Amino acid sequence: MERYKKEFIEFMVDCQVLKFGEFVLKSGRHSPFYMNAGAYVTGVQLAKLGESYARAIHEHYGDDFDVLFGPAYKGIPLSVAAVMAYSKLYGKEIRYCSNRKEVKDHGDTGILLGSKLKDGDKVVIIEDVTTSGKSMEETVPIIRAQADIEIKGLMVSLNRMERGKGDKSALEEIKELYGFDANAIVTMGDVVEYLYNKPYKGNIYINDEMKAAIDRYYEQYGAK
Repeated sequence: MERYKKEFIEFMVDCQVLKFGEFVLKSGRHSPFYMNAGAYVTGVQLAKLGESYARAIHEHYGDDFDVLFGPAYKGIPLSVAAVMAYSKLYGKEIRYCSNRKEVKDHGDTGILLGSKLKDGDKVVIIEDVTTSGKSMEETVPIIRAQADIEIKGLMVSLNRMERGKGDKSALEEIKELYGFDANAIVTMGDVVEYLYNKPYKGNIYINDEMKAAIDRYYEQYGAK
């Protein structure tokens, strides 16, 4: 496993963004793990998060894009942190863009925050985690309605590796439905491989009991 993936798993645990226990997801599924990017709250955390996204985006999409789009609301700080990190790490200025939940009719009017989208722009979408792909149903039409752009792909922090609306993962369904790539910094498979029965800072986060609960979850909801 690449070093940056190991570091990102440790980072999620340190920030209490990734937790293990018993959780009820928005989808109604009962999950033994939960990821909440809203727990990144400090300047140091956001800077490191931006660098993690920037490295993964560069690995999968290179420099061939112009705009990083973060859907409201959680995608707004993600896109800002990532474009700052991308400029620092790779020396290329990428514009950030996000949407408002409501169209603004005065001052800086419209539905977009940050950079406007222009014909010919190549766009990468950034999110925290995608479970069902529902957010793309809202985001993709907004982006494509602004200009004649090309969506290069989607980058999330964690691939939960569970079924979306059908038998495939949400990321696979997004690829098939919209025709662009979808990737993650790490997968839950990476997390389990790295943390299972391995102490980290004196704690074992995935012991035999938790591993069994995760296995049962994937027997029920895992993507094929």
